[in-house]
Amino acid sequence: MKKLYYSLLAIALFLPVASVRAVELVNPLGAGNDDVRVIIGNVIRAALSLSGSIALLMFVYGGFLWLTSGGNQTQIDKGKKVLVWSTLGVVLIASAFVIVTALFQGLTTGDVSGTP
Repeated sequence: MKKLYYSLLAIALFLPVASVRAVELVNPLGAGNDDVRVIIGNVIRAALSLSGSIALLMFVYGGFLWLTSGGNQTQIDKGKKVLVWSTLGVVLIASAFVIVTALFQGLTTGDVSGTP
């Protein structure tokens, strides 16, 4: 009975993998656009997204340190420092995003007012 269970489990897990069709790959940097400004903007947007994800992981790490400190004041302080610096990092990332968006909108349209 165990062999049947494991066999059905293996089929259920690997059947979707075996039936995947070929997918056309698209260049994530240009996405069909040859304009250098768009490519640079996509690279910067990806870098900002990655740094935002890292900041989220640091929030989780700081909270984990604080929650698992067990009353140890050095661990509590370390967790607080990680949370404070993560918050400052998020503020920096958001500021960079606003500046880059305004800069590229100014370069592409000549207007940074935010209206299309």
